Amino acid sequence: MDQSPEAPKQTPTAKEIAGEFRDKITGPDREYEPGDQLPAARKLAKELGVQLMTVQSAFGQLRDEGLVLTQQGRGTFVRDPSVPLGTEPGSSPAFSALAAELSTIHDALHSLGERLDRLERLVGSETPPSP
Repeated sequence: MDQSPEAPKQTPTAKEIAGEFRDKITGPDREYEPGDQLPAARKLAKELGVQLMTVQSAFGQLRDEGLVLTQQGRGTFVRDPSVPLGTEPGSSPAFSALAAELSTIHDALHSLGERLDRLERLVGSETPPSP
């Protein structure tokens, strides 16, 4: 069913706003590079005719995906993907916790690998029992 040009435009959801900016950050025709600042949430909310919380939720989704950083009082910026997640100021607390947990798991696996190597050397050096 075709909508007439006079039909009121539906206001976007946070998910739709996040999707639009995701494309502008990661898509082939990207408009934002690492370090670029996204529009101010209040201004964008007014332009789109949505509540401020809707834009904040959209930016929160992008932050949780590791695409942007929010710096209180400064704004929202495109994150540099070459910098490890969770190490920059303004990164998502969830990513910071995840990065710390992954580091702990990595260290534990490395330690277990070393122990396994030692056990295999010990077992390999034993002389088999005679029949």
